[in-house]
Amino acid sequence: MNGAEGTARGVPVVWGSVPQRNKNFTGRESLLENLRGRVRGEVTAVLPHALQGMGGVGKTQLAIEYAYRYQSDYDVVWWVSADQAALVRSSLAALAPRLGLTGIAPERVEDGVRAVLDSLRRGEPYARWLLIFDNADQPEMLRDLMPSGSGDVLVTSRNHRWQSIVDAVEVDVFTRQESLEFLHRRVPGSMDDDSDRLANELGDLPLALEQAGALQAETGMSVGEYLKLLATEARKLLAENPPSDYPWPVAAAWSLSMARLRDQMPFALDLLRRCAFFGPEPIPRELLQRGRHRLGSSLRELLGDPIIVSRGMRELGRYSLARIDNSRKTLQVHRLIQKLLRDELSAEEAGKIRHEVHLLLAAADPGDPENSDNWSTYHELLAHLAPSQLPECPDPDARRLVKNVIDYLYYIGDYTTANAQIHEGLRLRAAAGKVGEDRDSIILRGQEAMVQWAMGEYRQAAEKRLYILEQARSLLGESDEYTLHALSGYGADLRASGDFVTALESDLDLVERYRQVHGRDHPETLKTVHNLAVDYSLTSDYRTARAVDEQNYQDRLDLYGRDEDPWVVTSLGAIARDMRLGGEYFEAVKAADRARQRFEDLALQGEFPKNHPWVLLQTKDYSVALRKIGRFQEALRLAEDVYRDHEQVLGAEHPETLGAAINLGNAQRSAGDLDGSMERIGKTMRRYGAVWGDDHPFTHGCEVNLALVQRRLGHLEEARSLLTGALAGLERTVGADHHYLLTCLVNLATVIADLGGAAAARDMGEKAFPALQRVLGSDHPHTLACAVNLATDLAATGSAEDATALSRDARARLAQSLGADHPDVQRSERGDRLTFDFEPTEV
Repeated sequence: MNGAEGTARGVPVVWGSVPQRNKNFTGRESLLENLRGRVRGEVTAVLPHALQGMGGVGKTQLAIEYAYRYQSDYDVVWWVSADQAALVRSSLAALAPRLGLTGIAPERVEDGVRAVLDSLRRGEPYARWLLIFDNADQPEMLRDLMPSGSGDVLVTSRNHRWQSIVDAVEVDVFTRQESLEFLHRRVPGSMDDDSDRLANELGDLPLALEQAGALQAETGMSVGEYLKLLATEARKLLAENPPSDYPWPVAAAWSLSMARLRDQMPFALDLLRRCAFFGPEPIPRELLQRGRHRLGSSLRELLGDPIIVSRGMRELGRYSLARIDNSRKTLQVHRLIQKLLRDELSAEEAGKIRHEVHLLLAAADPGDPENSDNWSTYHELLAHLAPSQLPECPDPDARRLVKNVIDYLYYIGDYTTANAQIHEGLRLRAAAGKVGEDRDSIILRGQEAMVQWAMGEYRQAAEKRLYILEQARSLLGESDEYTLHALSGYGADLRASGDFVTALESDLDLVERYRQVHGRDHPETLKTVHNLAVDYSLTSDYRTARAVDEQNYQDRLDLYGRDEDPWVVTSLGAIARDMRLGGEYFEAVKAADRARQRFEDLALQGEFPKNHPWVLLQTKDYSVALRKIGRFQEALRLAEDVYRDHEQVLGAEHPETLGAAINLGNAQRSAGDLDGSMERIGKTMRRYGAVWGDDHPFTHGCEVNLALVQRRLGHLEEARSLLTGALAGLERTVGADHHYLLTCLVNLATVIADLGGAAAARDMGEKAFPALQRVLGSDHPHTLACAVNLATDLAATGSAEDATALSRDARARLAQSLGADHPDVQRSERGDRLTFDFEPTEV
């Protein structure tokens, strides 16, 4: 095998989710030897191996036996049920803490998957591992989830397309001798002739033999009786709806087991039929209990009797019709049994039972997807939404569950799965001719725009939102909660477009509407207040932004009751950002660090994803704050880490990733890496125009940052050209008294002075200085930096007395604000000019 062989152990260090070993496992020695030889024969990079064959031939049982038989050769053996794309990644991510990869919340699936695959690839901490993907129907679903390295990958599947991708081992039905050995072990005392007849009628299919053996062992039924019933039940089944890809004895064997169940305990069969309309994943028994009041009176009463329920579970397990896990309090029905159960029902009966399952699922909805305490429940419900066809259900509670699951996926940052759920819901509604014509369609479209926004597709989201807002106003009215949702999104679209003033006006009105509809302390109201503070910040009113955020922090703390709640921490991070933008750098570092540490604590506790976009934003802000107080190397290291995390989580072209790239470029410049800064900011600026637009304030701000590097490299004409263009653009987009424009103006004055234009530089400084005093206040470091530069220009143009007075006052106050050791203070003491950069903020 691959990896160090080591000393054999009884069990691996990590053993996860491998089903119980089959004590009746029989034969298959040649297959096991063939598979083992292929695995051990690999001498280069690991090639996945697949057990491929038709359903029911025992691929899963063979994989289980392989895991147990050769467990001493592995440090890690991990089983992944690969039949649902939404759950494969979760299963992989669950391996992370077992590998010692801490700080990754279970809900942050993509982070966990990446960490696990990287750990297995590197062979750290374990080089000898076995990863088993069971029932992997679609090769493309797993293509990117198979690690390379020193371990082994084993796949079981019915799909022949695996043969072109992996080293496939064909699994066929039992040989007749294996069938006989199996039946003798499964049904002690059985006769060779009887067993041979049974094996012949069942086509030596292992799954069919197991079902038949279970029925014989539990009931004492003779082979003759079994074969007589088999013939009768099989004809009925095949005449109604013969399955195309399974031999008839399989369905017949299950049909017989269900016939017995029908005679002995009708309640168990009723329960099993309902399980047929869930997904094939484990069904929490609590789900059945919680939603029983939505069912018919007889079944509702039986589900309320714990003795009857326990007896029913026992009977389901007795006939191998369900896997009962008493430790986890779940039951699980194989998809083939589910299909058989559904196919034997009339369309009317199937519709009735499916609707009951929808009601059961809806009754299990915790009702608050924002609350991280509910995320594990939504994760369980997600596995059953698509198989049960819940998105098609017209029941209001079922529709609400669909919405809440999508919101849950959005809040944990799983935008890909959220998108898939939304598109399926929209497809179903389009088929019904209802898209855009009712409340549910408006909700889905709104969620689609919300997820697009989160994925950085701002323009596409804005286009959808205008249509949604029009439909919501027309169909739902101005005060409906989803009209308000659409208006909130509209404000975000305005911010993203660079129209900060209109966004502020819109959100001021929206906050009042929310307060009238929901009250002052409703979560949705507080979200809107948070957005309002962002608006104030983007219009350079940092003092008001901070006052709004501080009140919102207290209101959220009162509402959620703990300072480590994610929403409360988000408000703390907003306050830290307001402090930094307002010039209170040292206070900002402390607040930003507290927010960062609280997010880390939540991640360690498993309550919040480590690399959630909110956490990435907070970490980036902390890096910026460190740079502002002169801790350049520390800020640079953090900027490198957070940029890498942004790129991995959100992608290279996401607007927030570009913001992290700008922060990294600024950190490189401050730390003295001018060439690295030039390359980083130059590359990012080209992307900025494509994402934000060529005339967006953030794009012009990026030009300011590039000009600062150009100046440091001595490229003064290039710097002047960039700053002149940025100044004109900012005057068009944000106006003459905006912080961004004044930043550009002060930096342009510096470049003009470097080029020998002291008089022109003085004129610019005399324009910028009073404006900065009005916008930022007299003691803001940027205002004082402008004063230091202006004093230099006054001295150069003959106003020595004014220059001395202004310089002495500005340098003294700058030292008081930043400390005597701050690099800007030391530069001012040497008579150097001061510059300040642009940092894109939250929109």
